Amino acid sequence: MQASPDAEKRNAAYAAVDHVKDGMVVGLGSGTTAAYAILALGERRKHENMQILGVPSSYQAFQLAIQNGVPITTLEENPIVDVNIDGADQIDPQLNLIKGMGAALVREKIVAASARHNIFIADQKKKVLVLGEGNQPVPLEVVPFGVALVRRRVQALGGIPMLRETKGKLGPVISDNGNVIMDAAFGAINDPEELELQLKKIPGVVETGLFLGLSDVVYLGTGTTVQKLEKNRL
Repeated sequence: MQASPDAEKRNAAYAAVDHVKDGMVVGLGSGTTAAYAILALGERRKHENMQILGVPSSYQAFQLAIQNGVPITTLEENPIVDVNIDGADQIDPQLNLIKGMGAALVREKIVAASARHNIFIADQKKKVLVLGEGNQPVPLEVVPFGVALVRRRVQALGGIPMLRETKGKLGPVISDNGNVIMDAAFGAINDPEELELQLKKIPGVVETGLFLGLSDVVYLGTGTTVQKLEKNRL
């Protein structure tokens, strides 16, 4: 019997948490996959009396850490993160990622850039040959005042922009930073570095969901096993 995507994510999260040692500062990613890692850290804290501090990348991660007994800290108090564990929406063979479907991409990227070691976790369906495969959009965090300009510039780059709306009430998704999220579909992205550069040039774009050159290890849940992918960051 094949494992469910949730079971695959959980298996990958538990493999990732094995990298965490006593005394470490740990980046706590956001979203459903990263939530499993926070749950696993809480279990290790309880059963091993492990002393760690977590840096949450969103209010959701903050709440989940508190609920599971993971003490929290800030980048002001601990500017260097020993290990960061987060989820991913797509992963290519070079371990570049698309992230941000949970609307926390800015803080997630700041925590990842602050980390000595980045571990990303996902189920096997997130592995692709080329980022953007299946018309996976690139999330953008956008200053509300700049939405019209960003939409026009994304279209000029060949993208199809769509302002992300909330479920259950009217209006756009608002990030923890008070900005809106725009999902820009480009199809297969053959040069993600160039696209990242062009998107970051658009006034009003705070950050993109292209996470390039940040991964050290990726754990993919594949049925009842976990596949480990590694790449040395320069």
